[in-house]
Amino acid sequence: MKILVTGGAGFIGSNIVDELIAKKHKVAIVDNLATGNVKNINKKAKFYKVSVCDKKKIDEIFKKEKFDVVIHHAAQLDVRKSVADPCFDADVNIKGALNILEACKNTKVKKIIFASSGGTIYGECGSKAPDEKSFENPLSPYGVAKLSVEHYIKCYASLYGLKYTILRYANVYGPRQDVNGEAGVVAIFIGKMTSNSDAFIFGDGKQLRDYVYVKDVVDANVKALTKANNEVVNIGTQKTFSVNDLFKALAKITGYQKKAIYKPKRNGELLKSVLNISKAKKVLGWQPKIKILNGLEATVKYFKEK
Repeated sequence: MKILVTGGAGFIGSNIVDELIAKKHKVAIVDNLATGNVKNINKKAKFYKVSVCDKKKIDEIFKKEKFDVVIHHAAQLDVRKSVADPCFDADVNIKGALNILEACKNTKVKKIIFASSGGTIYGECGSKAPDEKSFENPLSPYGVAKLSVEHYIKCYASLYGLKYTILRYANVYGPRQDVNGEAGVVAIFIGKMTSNSDAFIFGDGKQLRDYVYVKDVVDANVKALTKANNEVVNIGTQKTFSVNDLFKALAKITGYQKKAIYKPKRNGELLKSVLNISKAKKVLGWQPKIKILNGLEATVKYFKEK
């Protein structure tokens, strides 16, 4: 297949590109390198340094390349930034996605795989992990934007026959996540610990998250190339890990001796986020393979070697 990965120089996107190329697909990357890293770019992929907000250049690339499938990961990633500047978030995450969808429509792309956010779309999770039919209650502009794009994609599917798979990710972590980045507590903790800097926990640290390893997320995207047409699918582990426990686990792995410094909780952050993944097993034939402690060890090893 000929596949475009937007955000293909980023953390998740670059890992997907590597696997697609290993499976002999032809791959192009669109990334403006705002948060992506040129070092992540696979040399066998065709690279366009372009923003998804640049409609004219996006249209030119699509007309030239004629992609079979688009995997859309390019985004403004920071929930806190979306709260501070919702207009910027919407420009990138909604208008940018619409530019991609229009280009898909105009060049007869067969399918789009969209990286959505189960971690923000469902809002606060109670005792039961939400499935894809659960009430959607995003509590940040970032979550609102992701859910809006889901609806646009379904609209394009209905109007123009564009197939889709929407993958709602839990908290993704692993190699290539930016230790100085806008999102990803695992990478941020590792960066602080390996440099013996102070590490901060916002709130009481009892916040619960569903952490899924990036290689498992890559596997879900590869499976979605040929499965789960016109489906919304949660991608997580259905297990929770507190920020306090995450800190302790990483401190043990890295040998970090300092105590965490606690700061006030931040607006827009959830107390509990976890995803029901029963549907992923059924429609994608997917389930996570990497247990969190193994994933954390592999991630620390990657950053130390880097």
